[in-house]
Amino acid sequence: MATQYSTAVRNASNDQIETTVGTAPLLKGFTGSAPSNCAAAATGTALWSFALPSDWLTASSSGVKSLNGTWTGTASGTGTAGYFRITDSAGTTCHVQGTLTATGGGGDMTLDNTSIASGQTVTISTFTLTFSGA
Repeated sequence: MATQYSTAVRNASNDQIETTVGTAPLLKGFTGSAPSNCAAAATGTALWSFALPSDWLTASSSGVKSLNGTWTGTASGTGTAGYFRITDSAGTTCHVQGTLTATGGGGDMTLDNTSIASGQTVTISTFTLTFSGA
């Protein structure tokens, strides 16, 4: 049997992510595949870096948190989006990373268009954190 957690534990654990990362974290997009872990240096071409809203995730409900507010910014690079990183507001510590795909593509985060050109507006469509162990 797999380890299971109460809804209260799953929600508290999920909500702690936003507390740990802090307000106004940066969302960064890159080409290629994500590094092996958040501690590894970013790879690929940097496509954008913009601040997320200060309350950037919804409160966890049934172990699930989703993006809160509008996540949009301007691209500074050109290429095909492959992965994202959410860092502290200084941009120095990666706390979350995952795959990027177009809406409906099944990535950890989806955006309206993965073909990025410098100067274009980047709009994140979906992002959800689900705590396992239900």
